[in-house]
Amino acid sequence: MPVTYEHEFDVRFRDCDAFGHVNNAVYLTYLEQARVEAWHRLTGTTGLPRNIILARVEIDYRAPATLGDRLLVRLRTVAVGTKSFTLDCDIENVRTRATVATARTVQVMYDYALGKSIAIPPDIRARLEG
Repeated sequence: MPVTYEHEFDVRFRDCDAFGHVNNAVYLTYLEQARVEAWHRLTGTTGLPRNIILARVEIDYRAPATLGDRLLVRLRTVAVGTKSFTLDCDIENVRTRATVATARTVQVMYDYALGKSIAIPPDIRARLEG
């Protein structure tokens, strides 16, 4: 599935741990920010996504990132199910072109009023599938 989204940002001082590299937990925030921006672009909405939850994430750390690095997060839709979709994610150091981390996330469409997962709407499905 060809849908790809890219988001660039700079590593901030607060992202780094005592060893001077980005703390492992901060990568979850990087992925989250990229997913939110991608969702806004995909749906034409703003603000916090209200009908989608993160169900699963797995991250492989490949190389350290440090203060001042510019990182590129690239998201690709790799599967679309009835109620969920899967993204493959790469985080790359823009200057060195090194892969900093790879990840896979699963998002679920969710209705908080009903308290349960729901089917992906047809218009969103079409956009996810490209």
